[in-house]
Amino acid sequence: MAGGVWGRPRGAPVGALTLTALAEGIRARQGQPPGPPSTSPQPESELESEVEPQRAAASPTAGSETFCRPPAQEPAPVIPHQTPQSSWEDGALGDLALYTAACLEDAGFAGTQATALTLSSVLEAQGERLEDQVRCLVRGLLAQVPSLAEGRRRRAVLRVLSALALEHPRDVVCALLPCSLPPDRAAAELWRSLSRNQRVNGQVLVQLLWALKGTAGPQPEALAATRALREMLAVSGCVGATRGFYPHLLLVLVTQLHELARGTCSPDTPKVWAPSYQGPPHSHASCTVEALRALLTGDGSRMVVTCMEQAGGWRRLVGAHTHLEGVLLLASAMVAHADHHLRGLFADLLPRLHSTDDAQRLTAMAFFTGLLQSRPTAQLLREEVILERLCTWQGDPEPTVRWLGLLGLGHLALNRRKVRHMSTLLPALLGALGEGDTRLVGAALGALRRVLLRPQAPVHLLSAELGPRLPPLLDDARDSVRASAVGLLGTLVRRARGRLWVGPRGPLRKLVLRSLVPLLLRLHDPSRDAAESSEWTLARCDQALRWGLLEEMVTVAHHNSPEALSRICQRLVQWYPSHVPSFLSQTQGYLRSPQDRLRRAAAVLIGFLVHHSSLSCVNQDLLDSLFQDLGQLQSDSEPSVVAAAQVSCQQVALLARTQHCPHCWRLLGLLRLPHLGQHHAHPARLPPVYEDSPFQHWSLAGHWDCSGPG
Repeated sequence: MAGGVWGRPRGAPVGALTLTALAEGIRARQGQPPGPPSTSPQPESELESEVEPQRAAASPTAGSETFCRPPAQEPAPVIPHQTPQSSWEDGALGDLALYTAACLEDAGFAGTQATALTLSSVLEAQGERLEDQVRCLVRGLLAQVPSLAEGRRRRAVLRVLSALALEHPRDVVCALLPCSLPPDRAAAELWRSLSRNQRVNGQVLVQLLWALKGTAGPQPEALAATRALREMLAVSGCVGATRGFYPHLLLVLVTQLHELARGTCSPDTPKVWAPSYQGPPHSHASCTVEALRALLTGDGSRMVVTCMEQAGGWRRLVGAHTHLEGVLLLASAMVAHADHHLRGLFADLLPRLHSTDDAQRLTAMAFFTGLLQSRPTAQLLREEVILERLCTWQGDPEPTVRWLGLLGLGHLALNRRKVRHMSTLLPALLGALGEGDTRLVGAALGALRRVLLRPQAPVHLLSAELGPRLPPLLDDARDSVRASAVGLLGTLVRRARGRLWVGPRGPLRKLVLRSLVPLLLRLHDPSRDAAESSEWTLARCDQALRWGLLEEMVTVAHHNSPEALSRICQRLVQWYPSHVPSFLSQTQGYLRSPQDRLRRAAAVLIGFLVHHSSLSCVNQDLLDSLFQDLGQLQSDSEPSVVAAAQVSCQQVALLARTQHCPHCWRLLGLLRLPHLGQHHAHPARLPPVYEDSPFQHWSLAGHWDCSGPG
């Protein structure tokens, strides 16, 4: 190709004289008088006086990488024997790029002048200008890079690219972006070369930022720009060039992840990751995450990256339903370890809160909510303005917006030691406990727990308000809600420990006794978090009410000991005889649980409660109901549940016999339970004996003491 165009074999040394001769030949074929430029250095002012505006040369000097401008010329008529435009672009400009690189190595300022004249002459011979052919020249450079070995000529080509980017960054970026799909090693090398040049990397990054903003979703242009950003940001020192638009770039990358997560038509967007996979899959989302990591790491925010890794933040960022959780984690990590960017981020977020694009608006709202954890950042706006905005979000019909508003209220009220805005915060938190959205309920429970941990927390008020609201949540079908509700109860009991004895009818004492059965049964909860929270909360209740049953509770939790459970039931019946019917009725409801382990645990608890109860504690109707429900478990699909129900039925029948209940005796015969000796008026009530539970318990050793959650 080189020999056909230039008449010289590729790789031969080219200097100023050679390039000048080439220019003379081109001018002669155009019918113009030869007029080579002077090879002696000229002052810059003299050069610029000879330059026609809007026309520039594309090759820099070897020392300063500046552009020289050729004298103005009239465009020449098209030569009849010229090659087609596309062929000429692929051939001549590619060879010219190689010769330019060699010239920069072999010649000085004079060689650069000759190169400039040659470039202009070649382009004018085709009726073009340099500004119109920058993209072709960049593609020519890209085509030559793989054939050049490491050394002076390869470095010279990279300097030519940098010089072009200095004057024409948009054209250079537009020419290189298509070469990034699919990934190309030569294109990646050129991006890294631009990144290392401190004079041009900022301009190139800006162009990539605009290219990224101009596309949405999993489009090829967005993927190409993201890959280019990843290559450039991975170069040490390049992130410094983002000063002035760092927050904007970070938000654009995070927003792109939201758009990718919501794009159901994208084949490379993962719906679910395997738990064993440690990183994101190789996809558009993966490239964006890597670019974001490089941006944070290059800025010295390595701890932010570490926090995101440990908390699973990257995994959440690319999830369709967890993206906003990832944004909140990122904001929290930046509040803790990159506070020098918070002001810029906060200022850049405000206009995005009113965006009509859902992905951009929700991402900005999540960042805004997370940044409210930073007290200095929250002071950038008047608290009244922030509070009004968050209250407006509370009235939004979209649950996601209400969830973010609730989190924001919690952050704003609790970013100091003293709880503020209580009259606004508490109604919003208590009202959210009845929401159907898991995120809203979880956010409310978490915020209420943080309120309780503050000095001068309204313990008495919350005890009264949570009395009717908290018990239903202890049996919520959602594992996370159930565990958080149990933990909130433990925190409330711990904070009010010294006040429980102020009157036996206090609201918190009633709440504890109403929650006692769910707590004992939730020790067998299939959810590990719920079981762990139940054990910790029972330990708090034991400490506050001075039961002295901590050892028994731990033994039941870890070893499923019937003897320990029997001692617990015996004490409860002795201390709270008036609550025994309530204990039995609550336990009876768990006999219909879909969980095998809970049905068995409920049957066992009924057996021990009945065994330690007397006729004065339990009425006849309750005994009939218990006997009937336990009898229905005889046909249960789980053998261990059937065995436990039979033993408990015997205990109910023994207690019912003292009241001469013919219905119980009739059912006892139908169920074919062992004969209990009808000739004795009051037969001995032997303690129930249950088989070992077949269900494995979570190992919660070390979590029941005072250093537990809350």
